[in-house]
Amino acid sequence: MQRLDGAIRKYDWGSTSSIPSLLGCAEDGKPWAELWLGAHPSAPSVVGETRTPLDELIAADPAAQLGTAVADRFGSLPFLFKVLAAAAPLSLQAHPSVPQAEAGYAREDAAGISIGAPNRSFRDRFHKPELICALTDFHALCGFRDPVATLDVLATIDTSALDPIRDRLAASSDVDGLGPLLEYLLTLPAADAAALVAPVVAACGVPGPDRHADVRAMAAALGERYPGDAGVVTALLLNLVHLKPGEALFLGAGNLHAHLGGTGVEIMANSDNVLRGGLTTKHIDIPTLLEVVDARPIDPIVQRPALVQGIASYDAPVPEFLLDRLDLDVSATVSGPAILLCTDGVVDAGSFSLERGAAAWLPAGDGIVELRGRGTVYRAGVNL
Repeated sequence: MQRLDGAIRKYDWGSTSSIPSLLGCAEDGKPWAELWLGAHPSAPSVVGETRTPLDELIAADPAAQLGTAVADRFGSLPFLFKVLAAAAPLSLQAHPSVPQAEAGYAREDAAGISIGAPNRSFRDRFHKPELICALTDFHALCGFRDPVATLDVLATIDTSALDPIRDRLAASSDVDGLGPLLEYLLTLPAADAAALVAPVVAACGVPGPDRHADVRAMAAALGERYPGDAGVVTALLLNLVHLKPGEALFLGAGNLHAHLGGTGVEIMANSDNVLRGGLTTKHIDIPTLLEVVDARPIDPIVQRPALVQGIASYDAPVPEFLLDRLDLDVSATVSGPAILLCTDGVVDAGSFSLERGAAAWLPAGDGIVELRGRGTVYRAGVNL
């Protein structure tokens, strides 16, 4: 096991303080959005005193680093582990399934769109399921709300501009879900979208009933940041979820979502396929997004796993990754391949200590390793 230093990603929606505070670094006034811990080729972490990129270390001896089963199944580390710190909303987005990713990748290759092009939607052939676990209070949009419940939300927003949305909600079917309404909103001409969004945002900013006040405040804030963007009204159709520290949310293929604010640890399949529908200045691909979105209403499952011998295990129904939280009081055992991240306290990891903000790479060849101390450690591993 060796110390692991991640890569900082400074996107405009990031927090200026959260990740520097975790790492014990001085703030530089810039938004530190994500800390990447993994072997993604665009920003691999570096290992030990030699500062060897993790992807190169694994490629030199996959069986020793990953174990035979993981190496045979994936060939490389199949997950990317992150600390995500959002001071502003991320884009409205969804991720493809494996067949959708393979088809989309082949289609864009055939069209001659380079991998690094800003208008490329499929940068690899893989799906990108995700699990976000809150370190602070965390707010997110996750999947479509039941139409009856959404009509109740819209009843608290006093504007006739929403009448076409109310009519389409009332007519939505179990078969199509909210797909037709989503397509209507996201394909509105710019002038029509602006004419819809402006009165909705204005109405959401006026004091109203206590019922659904949090949803109206969310829409008003999005409208101020993205005036005229139909994604603001689309957000009213989605479940608004508040995660408390230690709670988590799994996001599978097709789930339309957006992280709104807060800090958490996030683990995902090692993919970069993002299909955006709004609330962003980045590339938006509405036709492809509509192909992959699952528009059926859901009731998001907020995970609150109980501690079993000091370990909370989060449910990730995919083979690429798993996530455990170790609340150490004395000791616990772990095995690899895994990335460990200490978020509180100090933990003895054998040859060195993990303090708050420190991470380590634990190769499969190390076998079972004992951690001792008092603190909280997140273990990102493979779900085989």
